[in-house]
Amino acid sequence: MARDTNRALVVLSGGQDSTTCLYWAIDRYGRDAVDTLTFDYGQRHKVELECAANIADFAGVPNTCLPIDTFNALGGNALTDTDIGVEPGVDTESGLPNTFVPGRNLIFLTFAAAYAWQRGITNLVTGVAQTDYSGYPDCRE
Repeated sequence: MARDTNRALVVLSGGQDSTTCLYWAIDRYGRDAVDTLTFDYGQRHKVELECAANIADFAGVPNTCLPIDTFNALGGNALTDTDIGVEPGVDTESGLPNTFVPGRNLIFLTFAAAYAWQRGITNLVTGVAQTDYSGYPDCRE
């Protein structure tokens, strides 16, 4: 498959950061050259999947929702494990919020890269903002 350096894949969660990234990509590459990818990773807040689909539809770009349920099997965090209640702040021992999912953004980018490769897309766009850090080590500078 030929690689197209003028196409982009946006990892779209349905939140403010990824929506901003989507419109940045549309501005840079053009609406017809942008696709979006959303991950259903077993998150408790399923509303983000609907938001991502609605935002992509409103922006006039395709959206694919990719199921990746391995985080459920790993467990251990309040974002994917319904047996764990969401606690405010950070754990004093680990220094992390109990909603932290280890490797989440790394896994998202890995799957996004594989998805893009199969479609000849060479540009990945993601929004992980340090200003919205909230204790997550994969959202820092």
